[in-house]
Amino acid sequence: MIVARGLTKRYGSVTAVDDLSFTVQPGVVTGFLGPNGAGKSTTMRLMLGLDHGAGRTEFDGRGYGELAYPARTVGVLLDARAVHPGRTARAHLRMIAAGAGLPAARVDQALDRVGLLEVANRRAGGFSLGMSQRLGLAGALLGDPRALMLDEPANGLDPEGVRWLRDLLKGLAAEGRTVFVSSHLLNEMAVLADALVVIGQGRLVAAESVDAFVARNSRPEVLVRPADPGMLADLLSRAGFAVAPQPDGALVVATQDTDAIATIAMRAGIVLRELTVRHSSLEDAFFTATAGAAQYRGRA
Repeated sequence: MIVARGLTKRYGSVTAVDDLSFTVQPGVVTGFLGPNGAGKSTTMRLMLGLDHGAGRTEFDGRGYGELAYPARTVGVLLDARAVHPGRTARAHLRMIAAGAGLPAARVDQALDRVGLLEVANRRAGGFSLGMSQRLGLAGALLGDPRALMLDEPANGLDPEGVRWLRDLLKGLAAEGRTVFVSSHLLNEMAVLADALVVIGQGRLVAAESVDAFVARNSRPEVLVRPADPGMLADLLSRAGFAVAPQPDGALVVATQDTDAIATIAMRAGIVLRELTVRHSSLEDAFFTATAGAAQYRGRA
């Protein structure tokens, strides 16, 4: 289990992380979400003692600096490009293994697990971003840790690589490990994560299951395709429903009461070609929850 309490980091008058507390449970994949500038990377650095600030993070009851063998407790990937370009993939991992007190045999096992064994003797400076991500993941897995902290691990991976990463992390969580993953890929996080920690402007927005987060930040909607959209829209509005006509003739009704809509249509003799409850996506829920926390906005 990972427990963060009161994490705070200030840069002069700017508070990057503001009294942030949350728990990451073992056995599930926990996604770490927030808009650009929300403080996700700073939070992860605070958790590992790489940045100085207030608060404390415990990994199974101990701070990172108190762990006798950190690589065997927490596997970390914060920057996939943090590799000497002149070292080969194998030499890079051997250096990590030696510093962590791990057997050299773990190096080729880790390279094989991430699909880099065939290029183990290539210099890391010639790796693509996707290959660098795989090498960073190999380093995180080197000590067979009980917990993983990964910052944007899917960046640069091709579709096969993204699916492989998803299966890998889900498999590790199924073994009872703690998996904490930061990402901007909301569609991928929707199929990967079981729980979420969401922050905005350095403050906690939510810490709950994905289903609970989506339900709490969604509004119920029903999509209706009637034979007479105008007539049904008028009848539904008179009955007190908020109705949004769509360009293709469909109606979006702010409710989940499909029985009431069907009854109104039946009494008026209006044929319905579709009557579907629409469920909000994680993306929709995320934008709703963080609407006031985005620092950088472009114009369409």
